[in-house]
Amino acid sequence: MAREKAVKSKKIPITLKEMKKQSFLMIVSFFMVVYGIIFYYWPLTGWIMAFQNYKPKKGLLGSKFVGLDKFKFLFEDDVFIKVIRNTFAMGVINLVSTTIMAVLFAIILNEVRRNWIKKPIQTISYLPHFLSWIVVTGILHVSLSPTGIVNDVLMRMGVIKQAINFFAHPKYFWWIVAFANCWKETGFNAIIYFAAITGIDPSLYEAASIDGADRLQKIKYITLPGIKPTFLILLLMNVGNVLNAGFEVQYLLGNGLVQSVSQTIDIYVLKWGISQNDYSLGTAAGLFKSVVSIMLIFIANGVAKRYSEERLF
Repeated sequence: MAREKAVKSKKIPITLKEMKKQSFLMIVSFFMVVYGIIFYYWPLTGWIMAFQNYKPKKGLLGSKFVGLDKFKFLFEDDVFIKVIRNTFAMGVINLVSTTIMAVLFAIILNEVRRNWIKKPIQTISYLPHFLSWIVVTGILHVSLSPTGIVNDVLMRMGVIKQAINFFAHPKYFWWIVAFANCWKETGFNAIIYFAAITGIDPSLYEAASIDGADRLQKIKYITLPGIKPTFLILLLMNVGNVLNAGFEVQYLLGNGLVQSVSQTIDIYVLKWGISQNDYSLGTAAGLFKSVVSIMLIFIANGVAKRYSEERLF
């Protein structure tokens, strides 16, 4: 006991000494903590609006408290139930498609041996990430219009006999959104997988070659296991973003004909929170999305903790 007390008593001056040595970092850290509190945590007090009949003139303290009435309205609203379905469906489709495409693109490009081919392709693949959704949706509208290149190619190949207005049929909308996300983000998302593949010991590939392994066997037994930890961590992080299915692409591509499948929670919040001036209802919908996202992260992390070594916490 005496030794433990002596050790504990020695730790205090050492910690203070280190703090003095790192005084500059401590000061910078202090300002960063203050910044985080002001701009990340203090605005969360606005969540109180979800439990009020908020009136801008009365403010948070003067508005009437209504409890869970706004949440009851949400879950009794058929439109909001469809919005949850749309958001979750598009979020899952986007997560699966963008993840798979990023992994495949990284692996395929890694198999290209000539750098004068690999480097330009790798650089060009990043560029769509930096385009605004206005530009991307504009390209989609032109390409998928009845007189666009997609219909022209399909008709020349004999796949279809008459041009299709893709934006007039709800059954195409989710897949158009998924394609847009894949085209825009695959190259950028693949960067971290390129880094993970680069970190694999080259001697493993050399040993596999000596043993007679072909390229597919090297990918299966070396590349995929090598990027597995990175893949799982990124997957866990992105699971929390399933309900962040998007706003811009759905808002810009949506129209009255596909409204039943195009509206997401973010669009619903915009409609009720700003357009209809019902800030409490919009806040309730946003709070619901945040709570579900946190729950998804904990659930995914719990599953990963049980079945694998990689987890977030």
